[in-house]
Amino acid sequence: MLTCRVPGMFNEFAAAPEVERLMSSFFASPTATGGAAQAFPPLNVWEDADSLHVEAELPGFSMENLEITTLSNELTIAGSRSEAAPENATFHRRERAAGGSSQFRRTLRIGVPIDADQVTARLEQGVLTVTLPKAAAAKPRKIEVKAG
Repeated sequence: MLTCRVPGMFNEFAAAPEVERLMSSFFASPTATGGAAQAFPPLNVWEDADSLHVEAELPGFSMENLEITTLSNELTIAGSRSEAAPENATFHRRERAAGGSSQFRRTLRIGVPIDADQVTARLEQGVLTVTLPKAAAAKPRKIEVKAG
């Protein structure tokens, strides 16, 4: 149990059950919190002048087991993989999904219009890169200034 030895309001704050639960889950291992330490897969999302880019870490996945879709202002990345559990194994720690099937689905809101027909995806060394070209209306446009 979390205890606080500072007098005053901090004792009441530290004794709150919600604070104790949050602190316990923060310092616990991922398996102790139900395996949901963070969203899977971890993503990087960035943009340049022409496109948005999404990078996802997907070790052990193949393109055949991934589904990437765009719908209006959303990108969804979904996938599954099957792994065989070792026979007669006694696990001391189990953080990776094993035995049976591992599935995920992540949906991201896209803040700019994209050209859905030009979206590309590449899986290389366990990293999925999705490139979402911006629609012409979303790209910066240089305005020519003419003399009076």
